[in-house]
Amino acid sequence: METRIDWRALGSLLSTLHTPADQSIVAGVKKLEPGHVLVARAGGGVRIRRYWDVRFDPAAGRRESDIADELRGLLEESVRLHMVSDVPLGAFLSGGVDSSSIVALMSRRADRPVKTFSIGFRDEDFDETPDARRVARILGTEHHEAILDPDAAAVLEDVVYHLDEPFGDSSAIPTYMVSQLAARHVKVALSGDGGDELFAGYDRYRAEDRDRRHGPLERWAMGRLGRSMRRGMRGRNRLLHLSLPDGRRYLNRLTLYDPDEQRALLRPDVFEEVARHDPWFREARRLARGGHWLSRLQEVDLTSYLPLDILTKVDRMSMAHSIEARVPLLDHKVVEFAAKIPPGLLLHNGRSKHVLKRALADLLPESVLERPKRGFAIPLGRWFRGPLRDLPRDLLLSERSRRRGILDTAAVERLLADPERCGVLDLPIWTLLSFEIWCRTFLDQRPGAALPAPGGAERAAPIVSGETCPAGFA
Repeated sequence: METRIDWRALGSLLSTLHTPADQSIVAGVKKLEPGHVLVARAGGGVRIRRYWDVRFDPAAGRRESDIADELRGLLEESVRLHMVSDVPLGAFLSGGVDSSSIVALMSRRADRPVKTFSIGFRDEDFDETPDARRVARILGTEHHEAILDPDAAAVLEDVVYHLDEPFGDSSAIPTYMVSQLAARHVKVALSGDGGDELFAGYDRYRAEDRDRRHGPLERWAMGRLGRSMRRGMRGRNRLLHLSLPDGRRYLNRLTLYDPDEQRALLRPDVFEEVARHDPWFREARRLARGGHWLSRLQEVDLTSYLPLDILTKVDRMSMAHSIEARVPLLDHKVVEFAAKIPPGLLLHNGRSKHVLKRALADLLPESVLERPKRGFAIPLGRWFRGPLRDLPRDLLLSERSRRRGILDTAAVERLLADPERCGVLDLPIWTLLSFEIWCRTFLDQRPGAALPAPGGAERAAPIVSGETCPAGFA
């Protein structure tokens, strides 16, 4: 079978950071969507059906304390079930509310200190290890941590290989490395993924709460002013964003390359194919349903962003090291209960995850519960201005990339021309790098490494250095 790129999947990658739920990056190779089962019958015939779905339909009339108590019971039971294992078990710990809550509940049941694992950076603005270390001390875990150095080129090929497809979420890199760290000690690791979607933890929910307060007349005026401004003028994109209808405004917030940017980035014949498809069609349809605005956003994130980005990343990066990642917050009973919680108990007077924090109030100190959300970001922008400054040009402007005929060379030149701008465009550049590395690995079908080592040297070892609490690497 000839390996060809599916243009709909490429457009989705550039817009959403990932390929569609039902289509891989390879033309003719379909994917089974989350929550679906494929039934093949003897003698031929295949049927695909959905076996589970969730609809956010908040129920009114219950006291906050009762909701918090029931939620606590569901979380305790889910963690108990997820801890059943006949092999060594631990947990990923960032120091945030979700992972800390899982470790706290594990610690109450375990008969020995829970093994916890964290990855950090030498860049303090991105380093979560002090937070994780503090929680580990509070809960008495056996904590292990390592530092991710900016020599990321040494592991990029392995990350893309195990992802199977190009992938725009750069946090796949530290997820790969924390899984490598955990694999030295355990075979199963519990994770706190899902809490932001279920309990309204994303900062973008608060931003949308603010932005949606503009009335139709204000939005019309902002749109007219934004369209009158030259492209690149400060404030233009913000005005155009605020002028959009509610659902489309949220999707615009999630979009990496918008259609105009894709038109400039891609060769005309490629863009013509990509533009035939709306990568946000399904999400827009969900957002158009009735109900509370926050519930609609949560439903979109739970059914799209969570499985196609977060869980894809965690599952593939952990299994690359034979680690089974388990997610107690996504037990179906927890999900179905959370979908009934009134939005006012999730985002309460600007406080995110309000009812979850109440349910955990006796397990974790206020300093942990109220810690600002940081996400699992890496300092790619600073690396692109420093130790990795040559990598984007070496790959994206290479003869191999030019010969492929997908990206417009002049557009890539403009994208990479200003090193400071590369720091701002970290995810857009990383997404293109991921695509190029994938093409070299799977599409070009050439023997040897996809990434040349600088100066002809051998490729470096994986980029984890050091381990603390309790011991160094063996």
